[in-house]
Amino acid sequence: MDIRSCLRFLGWEARVYGKPFQILKLNLSTAMKAFLLAAGHGTRMRPLTDSIPKCLLPIQGVPILQIWLDLCRRHGIDEILINVHAHAKAVREFLERNSYGIEVCVSEEPLLLGSAGTLLTNRAWLGSGCPFWVFYSDVLTNANLVAMLEHHKNCSQVATLGVSGVSEPRRCGIVAVDEDGVVREFVEKPQKPSSNLAFSGIIVCEPSLLDFIPNQIPADIGFHVLPKLVGRMAAYRISDYLLDIGTPENYKAAQLNWPAIADARTTGGEQF
Repeated sequence: MDIRSCLRFLGWEARVYGKPFQILKLNLSTAMKAFLLAAGHGTRMRPLTDSIPKCLLPIQGVPILQIWLDLCRRHGIDEILINVHAHAKAVREFLERNSYGIEVCVSEEPLLLGSAGTLLTNRAWLGSGCPFWVFYSDVLTNANLVAMLEHHKNCSQVATLGVSGVSEPRRCGIVAVDEDGVVREFVEKPQKPSSNLAFSGIIVCEPSLLDFIPNQIPADIGFHVLPKLVGRMAAYRISDYLLDIGTPENYKAAQLNWPAIADARTTGGEQF
């Protein structure tokens, strides 16, 4: 199924954003970098992902990858590393035409490294000791990244997790947070969730997070890294639009309720 067929399946025509970009300055002296994790098989999204990588599936006619590039550029993120596995050629061809002024490095993984394995393998790409972002590409959001970064800088933790309330906590990475906003528990897909506050797939990290990644393949952020950082992570509640579009039900819902990337807000989250 090609992109045109996918659009017909959803009943949408292609369109582009009509508003000009507003760049939010992060007041950093060096480049801000982000990992965009996009190497999954997308098995839950078949048949759409039989011939299209999940990151190129359109939301209201706009590929998810384009939405992420737009969001990053608006928030002053200069460089992105995107990992790919299935349909890597299609991702490369898209980026050749649509880099949006951002320097994009494509890291192809013939053998899937896992979300944490991708970070560790590309440690040299990060370079300086500045904070960096990790984004799960199947998360659809218009979150205010500037506000989240400021919160991270004020908390002085190894990482800050974007979190939000969910209706089915057994399917997510669940956090318990104390009165100071520090993560005191993290369990990936718990059988008996202690809360409904879930990791959103958005993290801002210090480079020291890489020291907690095990030297194994694959290595997963949720299973192998975040539980080790309990007491060393802050939580930032995202109140903007946020949806995991990795299931057919959520993907179809996003076609109806995605508000697109509105003008950047001055606030985008809640303090604990």
